[in-house]
Amino acid sequence: MKVLKFGGTSVATAASIQQVQNIIAQTKAKKLVVVVSALGGVTDMLLKAAKTAADQEIEYKDVLKDIEKRHLNIIKELLPINAQSKVLSKVKSELNVLETLLEGAYYIGEITPKLSDKIVSFGELLSAYIISEYFIEVGHKATFKDSRELLITDNTHGKAIVDFEESGNRCSHYFSKVPAHIVVMPGFIAATRDGNVTTLGRGGSDYTASIVAAAIDAEELQIWTDVSGMYTANPKIVKQAKAIPHISYEEAMELSHFGAKVLYPPTIQPVLAKGLPIAIKNTFDPEAPGTIITRKAPEEGRTVRGITNIPAITLLSIEGPGMIGIPGISKRFFEVLSQAEISVVLITQASSEHSICIGIADEYAEKAISQVNKAFAYEMAMKKIKPLLIEKELAIIALVGDQMKNHQGLSGRMFSTLGKNNVNIRAIAQGASERNISAVIRKEDVKKALNTLHEAFFEEQTKQLNLFILGVGNVGSKLLGQLKQQKKYLKEHLRLNVRVIGIANSRTMYFDEQGIPLQKWPELLTQGTKTDATQFYNTILELNARNSILVDNTASEEVAFTYKNFLKQSIAVVTCNKIACSSGYEHYRLLKELAKEFEAPFLFETNVGAGLPIIDTLKHLIASGDEIIKIKAVLSGSLNYVFNNFNETTTFHDVVKKAQEEGYTEPDPKIDLSGIDVMRKILILARESGNVMDLEEIVNRSFLPEEALQTKDNKAFFAALKKFENHFQQMVIDAKKEACKLKFVATLDNGKASVGLEHIPEGHDFYSLAGSDNIVLFYTKRYPEQPLIIKGAGAGADVTASGIFADIIRIGTY
Repeated sequence: MKVLKFGGTSVATAASIQQVQNIIAQTKAKKLVVVVSALGGVTDMLLKAAKTAADQEIEYKDVLKDIEKRHLNIIKELLPINAQSKVLSKVKSELNVLETLLEGAYYIGEITPKLSDKIVSFGELLSAYIISEYFIEVGHKATFKDSRELLITDNTHGKAIVDFEESGNRCSHYFSKVPAHIVVMPGFIAATRDGNVTTLGRGGSDYTASIVAAAIDAEELQIWTDVSGMYTANPKIVKQAKAIPHISYEEAMELSHFGAKVLYPPTIQPVLAKGLPIAIKNTFDPEAPGTIITRKAPEEGRTVRGITNIPAITLLSIEGPGMIGIPGISKRFFEVLSQAEISVVLITQASSEHSICIGIADEYAEKAISQVNKAFAYEMAMKKIKPLLIEKELAIIALVGDQMKNHQGLSGRMFSTLGKNNVNIRAIAQGASERNISAVIRKEDVKKALNTLHEAFFEEQTKQLNLFILGVGNVGSKLLGQLKQQKKYLKEHLRLNVRVIGIANSRTMYFDEQGIPLQKWPELLTQGTKTDATQFYNTILELNARNSILVDNTASEEVAFTYKNFLKQSIAVVTCNKIACSSGYEHYRLLKELAKEFEAPFLFETNVGAGLPIIDTLKHLIASGDEIIKIKAVLSGSLNYVFNNFNETTTFHDVVKKAQEEGYTEPDPKIDLSGIDVMRKILILARESGNVMDLEEIVNRSFLPEEALQTKDNKAFFAALKKFENHFQQMVIDAKKEACKLKFVATLDNGKASVGLEHIPEGHDFYSLAGSDNIVLFYTKRYPEQPLIIKGAGAGADVTASGIFADIIRIGTY
């Protein structure tokens, strides 16, 4: 014999009830007990009708008409006309009784728990009767059995306590005699010994099915719902969640207690002693394997079986010097809550007994606060106990699994994963069995926390990176193209799922929490909202995505000075904008410290050599114990391009203009030609080498005439270049006289830095530097004579974008 329970969504429409019949027809067993809920949504309608009547609002009759219409329409859709009369007559008769009960509530202006149970019982009674008649009509040997005749409870209305011995005897006797192949029963409802209707509380239909299954020693209890089993996490929050094939009773109880609504926690208790298996199945996808729950789950497989949460939690903490070593404080605290019928969902206590912290549902918070303050009023007045500490807007998340106790480091991995994503933990609870590790966090962090933990424990180490990209011009557009091109490779080879969920230029910004389709980003950006720096930041905080990275492709000073805000939120920063790292030393140091404190990577490789691994190499040298003695470098691809193409047959103006058009210079080429850009780069290298230095300390031997340096815009700057053409030609002549080439060189030597144009003789490492290439010579204790050389393309949108890309991947593979 098998017991099958079908929830409200499974019997919400005629089509879904027909699907239930298909499942029944294919279920192999000598006898079947089919427990059904009320038609989907009807219980809420009954409660609404009861409240409206009790409030003496005549609109309760409209709700009653809707309830009647629902049931009559279902009958007409399921049954042929010649079979409808009997069923319609019975249902209308029951609805007349319901109308009388509601009318009574309307006239007396109140509703008691006893009357409420009586009213809501009609949902299950009507659905079970209609479904049993439908089964008979399609050829099944079926019968209807009223659960109130089998399940006996005490007089507690709303959540009655079952008399298992009496209920078991009645069920055993009835099912051993019933000739029908299928018995259809209403779930959720029961009765007292003297016949008063009671209900079994939330999820009571599951409970009904479990009680019956245990009483008759069923082969299996099947819970049919609208999802394919119990999931590794809430699939509405975690898109990558998967059904758990097989778990133990204890694991299932933990998951259901912590918000997995597929199964009502008490459901497991009656079948637990008998060791009966429970199957969670999907009515709308019956071929899906679902979840099997047994006494013991297979030990192979994942250590963590599921990740779940309880929303809407309030923490209450009592602490004070008067608690230390005083017996009975805990007892009094919990006794107060117990007497107020407030359930405690989490407890944590300091070993010093100086403080006790408990978690309760938000709905009981005010009641709990009032009762606790009253109980400890004397101790609070005498300063032995501090005023009650109350924290709201919280939630509990939990890792669940029988095998967790056999694996070291799970707690550390859990909390480290959350910490890296700026999920602050307010309280922690872990039982000695280590089947459950719980943490209290802010409710707005739940989505990020569940996704982050699911990624860490269930997704084959595939890591999702969520990018917010500022600046989609030359460099930004190239980066987006590279991300689109490499998306498949990153998933397959590096286990990285890189999504862009926010983009902005100086005019508009656009966000998509599910990921912006990279083939459509230009079109989507035009449909965005007006760019606002504050709103951009606030939106990132609101989205609260895990593994978030700000990518700055701008040259904006305003943006550079917002990095600290992102780092404080554990949002990584990748930038090709040199301003932050070349600003005042204290600001640079602050950013580095924030990155360390909040475990938020701050990467700026492209600040110095576009796609060349200059900073990375420098870090490795220092980390390995080497010491920088001197750095000589050509760090401006723009200036190298200019001086490689400038000669007696060209004009300086035309070469610079072409460099700008080719994208080798900043939009304002004076930044490159003035030497300020190279000064920033050597300053960054100096700081990364361990020197405390500011920009003003760098000597700049500029080759530009003062008039050119003082120009206000590009037009005036290029006019100045034309005006001083003879000056530039003379530089070429002077270098040629010495058989040298002109290179703009940055030098760091014993803590002193300078930049300027130098004559480079043939045979020097800089002499043959072509195009827009950069070159860096590291003279160290290990490389004192023959320097470590890094050389390659140092300018251009493609190589700069590739450097940013590399920093993003570096974060993903940390």
